[in-house]
Amino acid sequence: MMEEEHMSDVRLIERWLPIAALSEESVRERRSMTALPPIYYLHVWWARRPLIASRAALLASLVPASTNHSDFQAALGILGDPAKTRRRIDLAKKTGEDLGLDPYGYKRAFTFSPSSEQLRNLGFGASGSVSFVDPTAGGGSIPFEAVRLGINSYANDLNPVAATILRASIEYPSKFGSELIAEYEKLSTELGLRLSKSLKGVYPNERDARVDGYLWARTIVCPYCAGQVPLSPNWQLNGSGLGVRLKPNLAAGIGSKGRYCSFEIVEKTSDHTEGTVSGGDATCPFSDCARVIDGDEVKRQAQSMGMGDQLFAVVIKRRVETRLKSGKLGKPKWERHYRAPRIQDDNAEAIARRLAEKLHEWDALDIIPSEEIPAGNKTDEALRYGAMYWRDLFSSRQILVHGFAAEIFRNLVEEDRITGKLSEMRRAAYVYLSFSLDKLRDYNSRMTRWHSKREVVVNTFDRHDFAFKWSYAEMAISIEGLGYEWVVEQTRKCIRELIGLVSPSENVAGPLFGNSATERRPDIVVSSKSGASLGHIADASIDAVVMDPPYGANVMYAELSDFFYVWLKRTAGLVEPELFTRRLTDKQSEAVANKAHFKGQKGADALANRDYQEKMAAIFAESRRALKPNGIMTVMFTHKDTSAWDALTKGLIEAGFIITASWPVNTEAEGSLHIKDKAAANSTIFLVCRPRPADQGDETTYWEDVEPLVAKAVRTRVDEFQKAGIGGVDLYLASFGPALEEFSRHWPLKRGTPRPEPLAKKRRKQAELFEEEFDPYAVTPEDALDAARREVKTWRLNQLTHTKGRGDLDATTSWFVLAWDAFKAPVFSYDEGLRLARAVGADLEGQLIGKICEKKGSDIKLWDSAARAAKSGLGPADGSRAMIDAIHHAAHRGRTRTLDAALDLLKDAGIDNDPQFLAALEAVLEVLPPSRNFVGFDVATGDAKSAADDFDALEKLRRLAFSDRVDEPLQLSLFAEEAA
Repeated sequence: MMEEEHMSDVRLIERWLPIAALSEESVRERRSMTALPPIYYLHVWWARRPLIASRAALLASLVPASTNHSDFQAALGILGDPAKTRRRIDLAKKTGEDLGLDPYGYKRAFTFSPSSEQLRNLGFGASGSVSFVDPTAGGGSIPFEAVRLGINSYANDLNPVAATILRASIEYPSKFGSELIAEYEKLSTELGLRLSKSLKGVYPNERDARVDGYLWARTIVCPYCAGQVPLSPNWQLNGSGLGVRLKPNLAAGIGSKGRYCSFEIVEKTSDHTEGTVSGGDATCPFSDCARVIDGDEVKRQAQSMGMGDQLFAVVIKRRVETRLKSGKLGKPKWERHYRAPRIQDDNAEAIARRLAEKLHEWDALDIIPSEEIPAGNKTDEALRYGAMYWRDLFSSRQILVHGFAAEIFRNLVEEDRITGKLSEMRRAAYVYLSFSLDKLRDYNSRMTRWHSKREVVVNTFDRHDFAFKWSYAEMAISIEGLGYEWVVEQTRKCIRELIGLVSPSENVAGPLFGNSATERRPDIVVSSKSGASLGHIADASIDAVVMDPPYGANVMYAELSDFFYVWLKRTAGLVEPELFTRRLTDKQSEAVANKAHFKGQKGADALANRDYQEKMAAIFAESRRALKPNGIMTVMFTHKDTSAWDALTKGLIEAGFIITASWPVNTEAEGSLHIKDKAAANSTIFLVCRPRPADQGDETTYWEDVEPLVAKAVRTRVDEFQKAGIGGVDLYLASFGPALEEFSRHWPLKRGTPRPEPLAKKRRKQAELFEEEFDPYAVTPEDALDAARREVKTWRLNQLTHTKGRGDLDATTSWFVLAWDAFKAPVFSYDEGLRLARAVGADLEGQLIGKICEKKGSDIKLWDSAARAAKSGLGPADGSRAMIDAIHHAAHRGRTRTLDAALDLLKDAGIDNDPQFLAALEAVLEVLPPSRNFVGFDVATGDAKSAADDFDALEKLRRLAFSDRVDEPLQLSLFAEEAA
């Protein structure tokens, strides 16, 4: 931590944070997809932070270090021990124990609002009103919580879509209160009535049922037989085996007209037609052809407007009457069914005529988007398959419906403008209505899909990209209770909940909705400009900056948000015109590592990272200008990629900040006892920063003197992190914080001894990427991250071997053990595997790949003993190359023959008493997923199950021959304790 004489006051976040409780509450907040906080589902935005984590970061950045910890947790709304409760819940799932409907004993923390008295008791705002800024506010979680705490808030985002979301999430609910709901209801009802009239005849009538959705396949023409090929990777409709069988009409044979497929609903998976597209290549379903159609041909047809749409199933619901025990009619049920398309479902010609009638008028009045999709990082995915304009992401019927909605919206605004009804509240209601129409587009484009397991339409942005969908689902917009009515109700519910969370009312602590922390409405300023140019904020006027910055190349916000921007500027832009002045969103000023900006240049990735670093440094510098001398900045960052961490830290240091504390909080995903196929990081790291003291940085410090201090800083914190439930790859990420704290404290740094020059190949690569001379004396934040990894590596090996880990395991075995320990999965990022190899001193390409693992695209896949044996890659059984070879030999012999045969193999190799073999066996048994035989259920799934078979053989072997020298795996004891 930073020396206290350099700061006029020390904040709680610089000394303590309840990371275990915060982690569980952050995950609990989003555990139920049907009961999310309203800010999450008001409008699509990417990578929002949990509200409870945002509140904790804000409050802990503003209250003194002397704050009572229990009082602080109570103010957050954490009114119990959620981490302990979660462990009980996990155990109950295995044992069948009934914990009741409310095992936590209190509502989710985000619903709680502390009273003004509670906040005063924490020392919050003791010196008067408090101001904060978030220069990259995005979806608004942080300023939303700031307003709830009564903090004067400056919420900024360069992106006008985000800025509009900020106004609707924070400003409007606080300003207008519950009257806003009635205003929205009047507008949405009127638009709905007019839209219903416009949509007559757009959807075919369905007798004795209502349509839940239409399922479409994109189509191409087979270049070999002239048949129309419906494209879908599979034809599954639900999780019970229901699916589709294609019935190809061969017509007069190859090359003849009228070759098309009809469809039949079948009940068994075995009766489904196999998918007609895989890996971008299509397969002709006509039996007299059945040729593979190359992916380039598929793209060629798509780009020449030769790709069509074919309806292959209609999802319907039938009303079923129910009766009570008394014999009276009960509430009716709606049962889902599927049917094949009928001739009357095809109204494409009628839709085309209606669309042609409207398009000229709509284009003239600028009702629907005319903008081209620009080339980019993510937009190239759409361009690749022929979507040249934003309107191309919709089918003809979809664009007709969305066009009618936008036209009616415009007419309503103009009518209100003429009659003088366009009040501020009315304008706000129109913004919410524009969000409803955006939700309609999000769930009604060619980029949606049918989720067969859940039997629902999945929206356009279930991922952060424009990945092409071979088949898609279409909503029936005008069906009662669905389509338009559904999105309107979703928005109305959201407005009501937002008002309940942010509007001041009684000063009573308690669960929301309806109780607020503040006695007055704080000042709220929403802006849309570069975070590096916040001229509306005075120098040294801000108490805290709390931000969740863009994560390098993780999300291309501007590219993705254009999907909404081109519609919003034609709807919300009519009442908030100052936010929609550009043709498309600003890509060039956005602080992301977008390699598309450097297309055609050498080292585009590196240039993009540098651009990101420079833009973040400018944002940090502007934040420092606005901060008071004793101000504090807390940065939330989630990324596994070291290059992103390196760029962020360089930006902080260049802007004149020093890192004073760091905390890992699990904010990303649901924890699970089940090991998945691929690794993922769950932690967000809170980096707490102060402006660097003026007297620091005058003299250069040597890295050789600082590196041991970095290692010590990691060593002193890693146990704390582990006890708080941080493990796997997140333990390595958590170690980055204390490493960077120490690193930033001693900046500027240089090496006293030059770093060895890279090999010629690496030198050429460096010259190509960076176009600058290799400096053997240079030190970067990545050096600190490497030191952190090495320290965590040693720490974990010590634990896993129950001994002094250093030197006991060879590099290859260490890498295998630590990979399973860190990633909890057999598949993980190649780059992460490379960094781990460097930490243990192994050559990834020379020692590891092709021997104990393989490279698959940008990933690495670990091999179990069976995979190695099948590839003749087990190596010497005596462990002379690496002790993992002997371990896998024994496991394979135990799996395929007998345990005695495995033991004989080890004795013949002369290693059954070898300390290195015993240490390796101990470590491997601690990291492989345990088998059902030892824990009573399947821990591993997918590719990881074979590794559990290795565990099974090795643990049985340990019990047979090594129980006196190798301890029982600690992980089995943990499972046993949970089951006790």
